[in-house]
Amino acid sequence: EYKKLFYMARLMLFACIPQCGQERMPYGHNRSPVCGRNLPLSVRHPGWMRFTEACLLKTENNMTTLSEPLVTPKYGKWRQLVLGLICMAAISSPQYVWTLLTKPLAAKLGVGLPELQVTFSLLIILQTFFSPFQGRLVEKFGPRRLIAIGTVMAGMSWVLSAQVNGLATLWLVYGCMGGLGTGIVYIGVVGLMVKWFPQQRGFAAGAVAAGYGMGAIITTFPISLSLTTNGLEHTMTTFGILFALVGFLASQGLKLPPPAVSQPVSQTVVQSSRSFTSREMLRQPLFWLMFAMMAMMSTSGLMVTSQMAVFAEDFGISQAVVFGMAALPLALTIDRFTNGLTRPLFGFISDRFGREQTMFIAFALEGVAMMLWLACREDPLLFVLLSGVVFFGWGEIFSLFPSTLTDTFGSEHAASNYGWLYISQGIGSIFGGPLAALLYQHTHGWHVVFSCAIGLDFVTAALALWVLKPWRARFIRQHS
Repeated sequence: EYKKLFYMARLMLFACIPQCGQERMPYGHNRSPVCGRNLPLSVRHPGWMRFTEACLLKTENNMTTLSEPLVTPKYGKWRQLVLGLICMAAISSPQYVWTLLTKPLAAKLGVGLPELQVTFSLLIILQTFFSPFQGRLVEKFGPRRLIAIGTVMAGMSWVLSAQVNGLATLWLVYGCMGGLGTGIVYIGVVGLMVKWFPQQRGFAAGAVAAGYGMGAIITTFPISLSLTTNGLEHTMTTFGILFALVGFLASQGLKLPPPAVSQPVSQTVVQSSRSFTSREMLRQPLFWLMFAMMAMMSTSGLMVTSQMAVFAEDFGISQAVVFGMAALPLALTIDRFTNGLTRPLFGFISDRFGREQTMFIAFALEGVAMMLWLACREDPLLFVLLSGVVFFGWGEIFSLFPSTLTDTFGSEHAASNYGWLYISQGIGSIFGGPLAALLYQHTHGWHVVFSCAIGLDFVTAALALWVLKPWRARFIRQHS
């Protein structure tokens, strides 16, 4: 026994040397993890005891050996979160800065705006409808390699688009190549974060989703200024290389969590102990309920996103001035902030009080805000303020749904599983975009369109609390 204590004292002496990036374990315990007896005073020093609980000693053939320390890198998961957020910000401009490129590209290629907008449609379609395939690639080849490829593809889509001279080539390069690249990064980063943060999945998914939603805020003004001073080709080439370089460097620090990180689970959120493959998940009716709910919320939010400039003009707001600024650009700026802020905020709330309760509050909030928005549509100030509330009640779907999905079907196949759920975003873009515009044309007004969106908000809120919550609880009990 004394020989064991001697070896352990030597190990603790080395362990008390400061280790960069390691989390200190609790100390103050006086018993040996080997024999259970009290240790001598000479080895009870707090510095020596600091790693006692992190060392697993075993005796075999009268020899004492040290197995792998049960410690995790300090700030490791937060470093992963920051790197994932940078990767998401690096791919946000192809979607959110597209509106600044439409006029220069249309003038350069000599095409009309409807034909040019096919490029943007291809970007969204390939980003969403190919997401299961992209998620499967991330799980097969690892997040660092695939996310690096995705960031380079997204950045190079700008570089190559600066050199194109035909519309079909622009569709192929900007729409297809850019859509596949951004989809790989988005699905890969979200799937990785829900693995690193088993107790804070809502917050982690929301934080990186906010990086995608708000990342373009940093680049919008410099790109706009560069387009004016340097022209289209120089701007897209310079920023494309910058996006690819920043994203590639950030992706090199991404990695899967060690098994010890995946073990602790939330004490306030119901989580499954079994991981389902995508094929197993697709056979579960519970998944299709989540799919329908996210599609309904995507329809409501994307209707506002895609049609806001049109109904603002019909409501007489486009020429109004609020706080000395044009009402519509001010509303769009506020919307971008609230749309990003709501993702980590409601994700954090859901980690503390439950997913379905948070869904009910957020979805009902959007429904009420849209009702007031329609009722006060002729007041420029209320139009601007309520638009921010509408986006505040919508953007959280990108944190609540991936975290709920991972809680239900496990984290082992989180990327590919969320890829299947993310297709609902593409379906919502169809219903909220062209189909909502057709409904507006047939009804010659926005009341029916808004009524449908408001109805979807309240129906989804009710489904979350009274259908999804009990169903998911029963499902997890049956498969745990």
